[in-house]
Amino acid sequence: MTRLNIDIVSDIACPWCAIGYKRLEKAMNELQDELEFDVHWRAFELNPDSSNDGEPILPALARKYGRSEEEMKANQAQMMEIASGLGLNFEKLQERHTRNTFDAHRLLKWAAEHGKQTELKLAFFEAYFGRAENISNTDILLAAVEQTGLDTEEARAVLASNRYADAVREEELRYQQAGVSAVPAYIVNQKYLISGAQEPETLVQALREISAQN
Repeated sequence: MTRLNIDIVSDIACPWCAIGYKRLEKAMNELQDELEFDVHWRAFELNPDSSNDGEPILPALARKYGRSEEEMKANQAQMMEIASGLGLNFEKLQERHTRNTFDAHRLLKWAAEHGKQTELKLAFFEAYFGRAENISNTDILLAAVEQTGLDTEEARAVLASNRYADAVREEELRYQQAGVSAVPAYIVNQKYLISGAQEPETLVQALREISAQN
């Protein structure tokens, strides 16, 4: 059976990344009798400036995109509806604050070594979008680690150190230099780029076409 490697360039602070993964998951489930998949999460930061941490999301987005808060609220409400249909908890999407996610990305590198990267990523999504928790806070990060069944003391030691910091920065730079400027972005077999949170049927077609070329 053909095996495809999928690198998902994304940020914990990106709602479309959570939606995109659930759509990808549906596509992978549909293709499970045809293809096998290796999924790896790659780092991208929407809010790399930690000094700008903690601003309410609606005015922050309005300023970033040059639109009104009402427009942003409507946009977020639409995402909440889409997420609900995919089984994602986006209940507090409009109540969250901008957060720096660098430490969360470091923990995702660590979780990958224990085979729990996707589980931890989904726990981070739920903490941030479902409960509007501060995803840059050590206690919140460790609660997600515990929920995933990973060792919280080992995770605490990672956060207290600089482990994986260089790996995260190098990864971010590598994908920026490769031209990834928006997330989610899926890079299949380190060669084919699929941009955005595509619908499952679109992903099924794309993955079939890619597998036929390998």
